[in-house]
Amino acid sequence: MSRRTLLVLALLMLSILAACGSNTTDRPNSQGTVPSPRSEISEPAPASTTLKAELDFTYAGEIAAPEIPHGLDWFNVERPLSLVSDLRGKIVILDFWTQGCINCLHVIPDLHRLEDEYPDSLVVVGVHWAKFDHERTSGAVKHAVQRLQVRHPVVNDAYEYLRRAYRVRAWPTLVLIDPLGRVVGSHAGEGIYPLFQPVIDRMSLEYGTAGLIDVRPLEAITADEKPIPTVLSFPGKVLADKASNKLFIADSGHNRIIVTDLTGRILDTIGGGTEGLVNGSWGDARFSQPQGMALSSTGRYLYVADRANHAIRVVDLSRRTVGTLAGTGGSTHRVVPGPPLSTALASPWDVERIGDQLFVAGAGRHQIWVIELADGGGTASWTDIFAGTGAEGLDDGHRLSATLSQPSGLVADSSTLWFTDPEASAIRSIELGNDGQLTTLIGKGLFSWGDEVGTQQETMLQHAVGIEMVGNDLYIADTYNHRIKVIDLATGNSRLVAGSGLPGSRDGVGEAAQLAEPSGLSVADEILFVADTNNHRIRTLNTNTGQLNTFVLSNQKAAALLHRTAADEIVTLPQKIIAPGVLDVTVDLVVPDGYEFNSDGTFVLDIRIDNAMNSRIAGRNSYRAQGPDMPQGFSLIIEEEENMRIQADATVFYCPAEDAAFCLLRHVQIDVPVLVRDFGATKISLSYRLPTAEEIDISIGSIRD
Repeated sequence: MSRRTLLVLALLMLSILAACGSNTTDRPNSQGTVPSPRSEISEPAPASTTLKAELDFTYAGEIAAPEIPHGLDWFNVERPLSLVSDLRGKIVILDFWTQGCINCLHVIPDLHRLEDEYPDSLVVVGVHWAKFDHERTSGAVKHAVQRLQVRHPVVNDAYEYLRRAYRVRAWPTLVLIDPLGRVVGSHAGEGIYPLFQPVIDRMSLEYGTAGLIDVRPLEAITADEKPIPTVLSFPGKVLADKASNKLFIADSGHNRIIVTDLTGRILDTIGGGTEGLVNGSWGDARFSQPQGMALSSTGRYLYVADRANHAIRVVDLSRRTVGTLAGTGGSTHRVVPGPPLSTALASPWDVERIGDQLFVAGAGRHQIWVIELADGGGTASWTDIFAGTGAEGLDDGHRLSATLSQPSGLVADSSTLWFTDPEASAIRSIELGNDGQLTTLIGKGLFSWGDEVGTQQETMLQHAVGIEMVGNDLYIADTYNHRIKVIDLATGNSRLVAGSGLPGSRDGVGEAAQLAEPSGLSVADEILFVADTNNHRIRTLNTNTGQLNTFVLSNQKAAALLHRTAADEIVTLPQKIIAPGVLDVTVDLVVPDGYEFNSDGTFVLDIRIDNAMNSRIAGRNSYRAQGPDMPQGFSLIIEEEENMRIQADATVFYCPAEDAAFCLLRHVQIDVPVLVRDFGATKISLSYRLPTAEEIDISIGSIRD
């Protein structure tokens, strides 16, 4: 048997257990083969065998890859791509995925790693094949691509043309296509990097030597995705604490935690805003798509489910530091009980503290874990499995023999732990006593969902993620139905509280209100705080009146994003609303205490408007000086245009005032997205305090570590 045949068989058979099954009709027959499906795509002509006869490649396909149909919606590219014209000469991976599947999320970093290592020869195309009804919409796919920070082109296979053409039956499935447009093989499940890397490496070498690799970059037709302009980006969870008058927001898309008071004034940010796993001070620490949070019994420690870092982080609210409580930073196919810092986890999505135990919604392995806290809650002594076999399912029974389906939200009372199981659109509970029974309250199976309220038997949800307890009621963030629902625990009956059932952003009561994939809930007194994820907002729901309002965040300058390198300060301010007409812009760069601007080096400051067709600078657009005066003012003419950004770009020299044994040279870029409205401001300030040498050293050292 040839190496090529062995690879095809390996790709077809490995890691099926690490994939989510689908509810498709083209299931294997009794002989174990897949019947040929009817497809709207015409069958391609067989690939030419001329080159195959002349050249013997280790990995070569036999059958031409079906072309991508016209008329599908694409993301991350300026126009649709063709396997025949655009991608011929490239090694292609088709990644069949869906946004709600945790296994699919685990594959994304591996794909990015392969893309980075083989930029000239490899192209990844994500083929979004939906499970849930809402996932089929292109709006949902667009948000998912942004939220999950997918970098490669993605096509929405809403009608399953490609899924049927390639006979795909599980999420995720990856199909490998050679540079001549022929299918080499497919693989279902996670753990793709060690499987695909040596194959792509060999193919890049052999096809490249034969002159069959097109090394021209795909960037020529790749769209530049604009960053989210609002102060929040896809907030996943919230935690309201009445005792401290604080609201903690998992600003998941910005990889940080924002702290406000319960009126909306921003007090602090925890995390530097760039993706990573770094402990240290609040400004230097790094998270990766953080989700659920809980407080220690004393209120000193904040526990964070650091989803994409596969870790539980601990924030010391007194010392203003971030550490790691549990997890190794890498994912695992099987969680083995042990010491917290040497026990690998997988995509923890929420946390709930009960006494000296921290319960973790282990979405990545369909389990709930429990961490034993120590030292007043600042450290942990043991990680164990509390519920779930690790298989995906909706089987009740004793907690350790039950099956779960991506648990993502937790809440508890004195005797019961309640949780959401989104892939089964279910609400379930575990008795905390010796009995340990796990019971399903709402939910009928992995492929059963809907949008109904009424009796317990009638109630149906669609990928519900968030949960909170208010009195004897469970409030549910029915995520894919864009609604908030309530379940009365005394009767099991449910009712609608807020949401029209369509994504939107409108305040109001009942069905007059609109949300967009709400995912996190937390209550303080009668106010339920809602992480309205795809609206990049926090909403408040009055549980007495049913009124849904938008939570207004003030002091937004405290939540500016900073990306610091050895030479650069890149500052992104929250979006500002400005009026058309004359806009006065003040730029103020402030040296830290004990420093002064250097009078020998030339200070350079330029201002510009990005994405402007008619808006322009009135008068000067730059300032140059030795020993500059700050602040500096500029005048802009603003027209009614969308997606504009005002940017100040400066080269700054500054030194210690007393002992100028050294000077700092920094490139500073201040960027602010603007929204033009008649009621907007006519003056804005772009202000930034420059860092000390010590602050730069600490930041760069933390990032390198």
